Amino acid sequence: MLTIRSAGWAAPDDQLEKSVLRLGFVPLLDAAPLVIAKERGFFRRHGLDVTLSRERSWANVRDHLEAGHLDAAQVLAPMTLAATLGAGTRAVPMVTALSLGLNGNAITVSSDLHRRMREVDPQAMQQCPVPARALKAVLDEDRRQGRPPLAFAVVYPFSAHNYELRYWLATGGIDPDHDLEMRVVPPGAMVEALVDGTIDGYCVGEPWGAYAAHLGCGHTIVRTYDVWNNAPEKVLGVTREWAERHPRTHRALVRALIDVARWIDRPENRLETVHVIAGESYVDAPVEVLERALAASPRGGEDAPCAAGTFYRGAATFPWRSHAIWFLTQMLRWGQIDAPVDFAAVSAAVYRCDVYREAAEPLGIPVPLIDEKDEGVHDGPWLLGEATSPIAMGPDAFLDQRTFDPEAPLEYLAQLASLRPQPRAVPAPVSHPAG
Repeated sequence: MLTIRSAGWAAPDDQLEKSVLRLGFVPLLDAAPLVIAKERGFFRRHGLDVTLSRERSWANVRDHLEAGHLDAAQVLAPMTLAATLGAGTRAVPMVTALSLGLNGNAITVSSDLHRRMREVDPQAMQQCPVPARALKAVLDEDRRQGRPPLAFAVVYPFSAHNYELRYWLATGGIDPDHDLEMRVVPPGAMVEALVDGTIDGYCVGEPWGAYAAHLGCGHTIVRTYDVWNNAPEKVLGVTREWAERHPRTHRALVRALIDVARWIDRPENRLETVHVIAGESYVDAPVEVLERALAASPRGGEDAPCAAGTFYRGAATFPWRSHAIWFLTQMLRWGQIDAPVDFAAVSAAVYRCDVYREAAEPLGIPVPLIDEKDEGVHDGPWLLGEATSPIAMGPDAFLDQRTFDPEAPLEYLAQLASLRPQPRAVPAPVSHPAG
């Protein structure tokens, strides 16, 4: 069932509307499916001639997709929803039929802030993950001393990074919009911003958390795996207009990336993956940093997801609508949208499970038969039986042990009401040179 087809095999959609494509990516570990598919011939195998465009920021990716300069791109999962709703920008309906993986983000603080957290709460700093109470103790001391608030950065307002950081902060009684200064910094500029003191901490995808530790200028205190086990991250994003004009091409593109995701997740291919994506044209980071991020052993068995970053295991490529609905609840929780939306309708319009199934069918892989699932109910490995054949899944627990029923999003938000601040504007981008 996991056999890779021969190099000469082409997708069954042999009359593609468009075979020459330009795809955007941001230099991060989870760009690996696009990079390896290009460099190891997976796109060609599925009838596609692809050029990759290295983008500096997520705002650039959004703008270039909207303008038609890119056919598709590695995109922040919540960005597809925000663009469709017109949250924070002009409405441009987008769709995704593929998740590019699970996990891979981390919360990192400067060496100075790390030292201060150790001084005020040494016991908390011995725990893994570090509880947010240690940071709250620092913030409380600064407030008593009349010091300005600390600055934390995320990569984009509508991102898993933003919501994971906020989730962790809220569990420690920290209001992100009033107790901190929240900023937006491109992923590749995070380490430099930490070094020059522009920010005191950040949440970003690897390797930029591990790179700060490698340089000795920062400490990773929380893997976002520990905020939400096997949380979704990036997706393949296209505009709805492009998807409707190129349905066969869209399926071929999704199929190629499922194909390469299986390849990357095989242990014997991890080192080759690292060496390819570490290159100057792609992530441009030390091989040893990327290797450490991809070398983490899977939790829950050979076929279960990996805490550091998973591309295929555990239905990692499937666009679960429960993930989309959770992101929508966070937009409402943090004031990025002013009122509840039709959660089911929006998630169904953006997260195209039907396209995924059509694309995956020729590969003969196990595929979920359901579009959504309860989140946060498994603290260990489990088996998804509602699939074409059973799929080994990993834990999906949240840090605070809450569960999320996608059929009851407002009830879930009511549980968090005491931690939800008054709505305010999304954080403004910080101008900073790329690192």
